[in-house]
Amino acid sequence: MHNILMMKNKIIKTISNPKIFVFTIIWLMVLVFFGTIEQKDIGLFESQKKYFTSLILWVYNIPLPGGLLTMSILSVNLFSFFLKPNSWRKNKIGILTVHAGALILLIGSAITNVFSIEGNMVIVEDEKSNYMHSFYYKEFTVLNLDEYKDSIEVINFNEQLLKEKEFLSYNKLPFKIEVIDFYLNSKLEKRVNDSLSPLRGDAINLELREKYPNTEMNKNISGITYKIISEDENINGYYIYQLEQRRPEIITINNMDYALLLRPVRTYLPFEIELLDFDKVMHPGTQIAKSFSSNVFLNENETSRRVLIEMNAPLRHKGYTLYQASYAELGDGREATVLAVVQNYGRLFPYISSIIMCIGVLLQMIIRIPGLLKND
Repeated sequence: MHNILMMKNKIIKTISNPKIFVFTIIWLMVLVFFGTIEQKDIGLFESQKKYFTSLILWVYNIPLPGGLLTMSILSVNLFSFFLKPNSWRKNKIGILTVHAGALILLIGSAITNVFSIEGNMVIVEDEKSNYMHSFYYKEFTVLNLDEYKDSIEVINFNEQLLKEKEFLSYNKLPFKIEVIDFYLNSKLEKRVNDSLSPLRGDAINLELREKYPNTEMNKNISGITYKIISEDENINGYYIYQLEQRRPEIITINNMDYALLLRPVRTYLPFEIELLDFDKVMHPGTQIAKSFSSNVFLNENETSRRVLIEMNAPLRHKGYTLYQASYAELGDGREATVLAVVQNYGRLFPYISSIIMCIGVLLQMIIRIPGLLKND
């Protein structure tokens, strides 16, 4: 029993070593430095994945601790301080409080990393929307347009499944989809490759070519080449679809219509936004917007309230924050607002942890003052 206790104390002493804290902080600074520099070449999203949300960072085939692993080590080091018997003394209450605040900050960071969702809503004047589009991720969607159903059945295949030679199937679908190519960024060209047969729809005259991905993920125009496999030879064949296409590919099988399209991942909100009016103020003598705002109805549970969303005055509701991000002018004279939508359960953690750490520093100063005065 004594040996077990000795071993336990030795382990706690090792993992709570202040040197671990110092080295992990220095390594985090290194990650932030190189992650910020490389952001220019690979973009914010890829930089975050490579440096900050990865367990392992590979540099010339050498494995190094990624941001996630480094933060985990730091969290264990901070938490182990509470396991040391000599930490629970009156003269260390301030240090304990500071450690608690730092742990809360790390917990908030983990919650944000795992659960936060970002996207945008594009709403035309006099129209409404209850979903946001992802900035980063795409999905291949099949819509069952059976007119006898009360609602459209939606079947989504996420981007991770859109790999070459991957088969997409669902027990309610009378056909299978084989992914031939999926490009994160693509362009349409006149078809010169006749190796695929039979060709259907736009694929008869056009083919997709891969483009180097844009560092700004929302500027990538993804595209997919796929093959329909079914018992109906009239729809079997190769199809293409690019993100900017406005109409889906429609196929009919067993007297039922199905729409197939590639789109940004949708996240449905527990409320609806209706755009009443979009207003912008231009810089004098220019076509550059000085400020813009959206006058909207927030519709929820058969009730509505009017809200003004401005550039520096976002709408916060049910854990979602809607920012006035941009706008678009349509050809018919109407305008559309672009709202950036963020759901972040860890939003308040930095504020709470900062307050706790400040209290801890003050407590430690108050505890130390009598001793300093006595020495004087």
